[in-house]
Amino acid sequence: MLDNEYKSGFVAIIGRPNVGKSTLLNYIIGQKVAIISSKAQTTRNKIAGIYTTEEAQAVFLDTPGIHKPYNSLDEYMEKASFGALNEADAVWFVVDATEKRGGGDNFIIERLKKIKNTPIYLLVNKIDLIKKKNDLFQAISSYTVDLLDWSEVYPISAKSGEQVNALVDDVIEKLHPGPQYFSKEQITDHPERFLVAELIREKILQLTEQEVPHSIAVVIDSMKKDGVNEKLHIQASIVVERSSQKNIIIGKQGNMIKRIGQLARKDIENLLGERVYLETWVKVEARWRERPQALQELGYNSKQDL
Repeated sequence: MLDNEYKSGFVAIIGRPNVGKSTLLNYIIGQKVAIISSKAQTTRNKIAGIYTTEEAQAVFLDTPGIHKPYNSLDEYMEKASFGALNEADAVWFVVDATEKRGGGDNFIIERLKKIKNTPIYLLVNKIDLIKKKNDLFQAISSYTVDLLDWSEVYPISAKSGEQVNALVDDVIEKLHPGPQYFSKEQITDHPERFLVAELIREKILQLTEQEVPHSIAVVIDSMKKDGVNEKLHIQASIVVERSSQKNIIIGKQGNMIKRIGQLARKDIENLLGERVYLETWVKVEARWRERPQALQELGYNSKQDL
């Protein structure tokens, strides 16, 4: 293929919380680049997954689930989501086939109506959970009647991969000729420290109750090789808003923090391909989600995410 035939571009993945955007990104890339949990607001940053072939490179932008903002962190996430639309060559709007269209979906659709000259796809996800064909037909119809002139409509399962490969081929076909932005070995634009912090946060989301997940942040204090046993020594701080949350994270006799560390270490070793020694501390930063300076210190105002 000639250089001027090489295609590239950015695809923004947008939708409400828990519709499966991160699961979709991970399936496409074939490796975990975005953490997953059943809790809302799992994704807080715009995360790029880089898909490269001999003919094209598509950069898929996973974005935080859009919801009504209640604090500065929520506002940051909303800006990160809608900001991705400004650099997108195509947009995927992901909805949950098992849920009725609601006010949050309508809010996003009104924003999408302002986009000109960019293909906008409707992805109806979680079709593996639909038992009756008529239920799927009704789910699709609720988004396709007098709402928006979708470029394409794809019923998919991000979990099983049904229709996903066809979807990727379709969007790449619509990309314009362009450069290869990243090396073919690169799968994300985020540094290792970010990915490691996210893996630790994922385990906390999976293991703790509803009160805790929204109030935590994870910061990597240091990552350095241990010259004695050749392990990568990682020190991380888990930030919470209240002492009661700190007690939950630590757990009885330290059992919870130990379990978090064990599960996170396995994923970190798989990610980095080397043995890891992980140390974690829990500290309290009252109302950090409401304080812009605290958000900055915890990495939630980086210009690259907005």
